[in-house]
Amino acid sequence: MANILIVDDDDSVRGIILDLLSDRYKCNTASSAEEAFQYLEIENYDAVLTDIAMPGLNGVEFLKRIQAKDLGTPVILISGKNDEEDSEALMKLGAFAYLHKPFSLDEIEYIVDRAVRNRNGSV
Repeated sequence: MANILIVDDDDSVRGIILDLLSDRYKCNTASSAEEAFQYLEIENYDAVLTDIAMPGLNGVEFLKRIQAKDLGTPVILISGKNDEEDSEALMKLGAFAYLHKPFSLDEIEYIVDRAVRNRNGSV
C-alpha cells in the first residue's frame, strides 16, 4: 500500500483529504511543514500533498527543502489562490501538480493516483 503525507494547517481540509484517501493508501497527516519533516525523517512517501499558505514554513519552502533532500517524492501543492503564473512557477520548481481550492475530491484522487504511479514507475 502506497504511503501519502497530507500537510495542511486547516483541520477540516486535512480531515477531508484523509477520509478520501485512507481507504486506498496509508496516510499520515501533519498540521505544519515542520511536523511533516519529522515524518519524512523516518518514513518514505509515495506522494506529499501540502497547502501553500501555512504559518511557519510555507508550502513552497517545504517543496524546496524536499527537492534539496533529493527524496524524489512527488509533491502536490494546494492553494486558495488560482493564479496561472504561480502554477507555472511552482511546476518549474519541481511540484508534481498544483491544485486550487475549492478542489473536487475526484481531482485529488486522480492527481494522487498519478503521483503514486509516477513514483512507482507505473506511468
